[in-house]
Amino acid sequence: MNFMSDKAILEVCAFNIQSCLIAERAGAARVELCDNPLEGGTTPGYGTLKQVRDKLSIKLYPILRPRSGNYFYDADEYEIIRKDIELCKQIGCDGISVGAATINAEIDTEWLKRLVDWAGPMGVTCNRVFDGTPDPFKALEDVIACGCERILTSGQESSAPEGIGLIARLIREAGDSIIIMPGAGVKSSNIEDLKKQTGAKEFHASARKIAGNPLSYINTKVSDYGNVYIADEDEVRLLVQRIS
Repeated sequence: MNFMSDKAILEVCAFNIQSCLIAERAGAARVELCDNPLEGGTTPGYGTLKQVRDKLSIKLYPILRPRSGNYFYDADEYEIIRKDIELCKQIGCDGISVGAATINAEIDTEWLKRLVDWAGPMGVTCNRVFDGTPDPFKALEDVIACGCERILTSGQESSAPEGIGLIARLIREAGDSIIIMPGAGVKSSNIEDLKKQTGAKEFHASARKIAGNPLSYINTKVSDYGNVYIADEDEVRLLVQRIS
């Protein structure tokens, strides 16, 4: 199946509804909606999913990851994912982002196939479970066989610019069988080089910044509020412009 199109597109990893709306306004084609930015993203709650779907016109692919850490799940966790898949279908999501690993960190093809079947007709992105596999080319074959439409990858490095060589090889190896989408550390300052050196047609970036605290009174002795991460609209626009 040919998944490719001539135009390169941007997916924004968003951690709240504000970032989703910024992504749409700035020209992104798709949102991967997550919670828990400091641990790589986990499944958003129902209220967030529903409100984003009601407000967002571009494609929505929530991450379905019941916890942080590895992607070696037990039966209860897969049942949680199955229920979340049903919810995503009910509210009209376009797809999901998900991963499944064996105890050896390879792609768990039995479970990933099942997730793809459960998700249909929604699309499925294989997330960065791919980057933890011991053999990326075997993992590529496994993910294709499971029926996913794309792989999100940093080229098994900390960031996509560092993994640019492997990403380019994966794209050549994949051909039209699956989309290889570089993600992690993708910025307006490097996305043109990533596109040129890899030939990628889809890119993934959070373009995030820490939002200011609007409260008129802030107790500085209390430090467990955490930060709100929001998409930088100017950065998203630049990212889109530089791959257009």
